[in-house]
Amino acid sequence: MDHRELTDQSFTAMVNAPIQAIDIPNWCFSLPEDEYRACSPDHIAAGFTTALDGRRMSIHVAAAGKTLLVHHYVETVHRSDRLILKSVSEMFTPSGRTTIDTEWDLSVTVVDNRRCEFTNRLRSRATDDFLAYLAREGISFDQIRSQQQLWCTAHNTARTPSLAASIERAALINGILNK
Repeated sequence: MDHRELTDQSFTAMVNAPIQAIDIPNWCFSLPEDEYRACSPDHIAAGFTTALDGRRMSIHVAAAGKTLLVHHYVETVHRSDRLILKSVSEMFTPSGRTTIDTEWDLSVTVVDNRRCEFTNRLRSRATDDFLAYLAREGISFDQIRSQQQLWCTAHNTARTPSLAASIERAALINGILNK
């Protein structure tokens, strides 16, 4: 395990749509905020912009207990069946502000001609800023890693089926519109 790794977890759910109708980047960068919020009670807001280099950016705000997370996800891989987003995510805690590196990897694989398996993978790593924050607060890395694992598991177990259902709705609309 990477000595800075906080979490690396994958969760799956079924999407009842053919692979040809699925376009994860299009879904992600056109997801209405209300639908994003409906995917998890931890989700607060979502929006879209571009990074300085012109790549698309999806901004997500979520709560993790008493911590507010602001993700500035920039697309690094964008295929219809896979989207990898990377962010230097801001964490607003009761005792201060810090950052973590976050990677969100969304993909689908064919199960049969009508279904795909959606994988929602989340990876996070400590930044130098985060390690300094832990030292100032007297929090051990193992303690925060354990807390991060628990929160990530709870959050993503609950939201993965909702994200898959949202991708399915978008795919079915795409399939109808392209007939």
